[in-house]
Amino acid sequence: MQKRTLGNTGMEFTTLSFGASSLGQEFRSVDLSEAFRSVHVAIERGMNFIDTSPFYGRGMSEMLLGRVLPEIPRDSYYLGTKLGRYAGQHFDFSARRVEESVDISLERMKVDYLDIVLCHDLEFVEMSQIVEETLPALRKQVEKGKVRFVGVSGYPMKMFKYVLANSDIDVLLTYNHYTLQNDMALELVPLCQEKSVGLMNAAPFSARLLTSAPLPPWHKATAKVREVAKAAADHCASRGVDIAQLALQFSIANPDFTTCVTGSANPDRVSLWVDWAEQPLDETLLAETLEILKPIHNWFYIEGRPENNDEPVNPLPITE
Repeated sequence: MQKRTLGNTGMEFTTLSFGASSLGQEFRSVDLSEAFRSVHVAIERGMNFIDTSPFYGRGMSEMLLGRVLPEIPRDSYYLGTKLGRYAGQHFDFSARRVEESVDISLERMKVDYLDIVLCHDLEFVEMSQIVEETLPALRKQVEKGKVRFVGVSGYPMKMFKYVLANSDIDVLLTYNHYTLQNDMALELVPLCQEKSVGLMNAAPFSARLLTSAPLPPWHKATAKVREVAKAAADHCASRGVDIAQLALQFSIANPDFTTCVTGSANPDRVSLWVDWAEQPLDETLLAETLEILKPIHNWFYIEGRPENNDEPVNPLPITE
């Protein structure tokens, strides 16, 4: 699989990376043997970065990785986790919790160091704390050799711009913002390039919006968004293509994003994604699908504190 260099880290990530949120049963109940096998298949098929968080399954994702990672040579993959969000409404970005969280993640996953640690969903808290307390505390973990590189992850573009302007980070992970439906993360490309910050993308399927599968109950897509997305999926199906294939190929095609993170506890699905990544992108079908999706282009929803979110610029309502 093609590799790209992540900012100034010196790490070369494959264009497709394994997201371990599904191991935390964020979408469905999982079969443990399948979950373990999905990690092995991801590595065997060439993915070399694993992304997780203590929030996924409230520790379950990291615990399950701790069952399987000791079976895989440590030099065959990069490992990233997060900190700060531990449950739906439980956030703690304090300096004290930073050290505790890093130590617990190392213990759960049975590794000696973490390649990347990200502040997770920081849009739910006051931005100044991230810049003045959390990131400096993470840098101390780098000095101790527990962490190699630090950064942030979340949803709104506004808070990324704040962090980039007011702190020194190595990497940034955005999700749902470089897909067939929403390409707002393009705004971050020049900002990250200016500071040599590694830019990663996640969730090419926009939490199943760009698939033929039913949406999870917590999905915030409005009726109009669901209707247009289904029309796009139906069009792709009429051409004999799963819209998920087109969505994945689109999200990994742009070299300005080092990698695209997506995950499943189904090993066959993980392997299928690699197959898709190796196939050529149908430019004609892509253009047709983007045209269908135009009415909901760059629709987004509010996540976290309102003041940490962008003002809507599209005519569609953010909510019903």
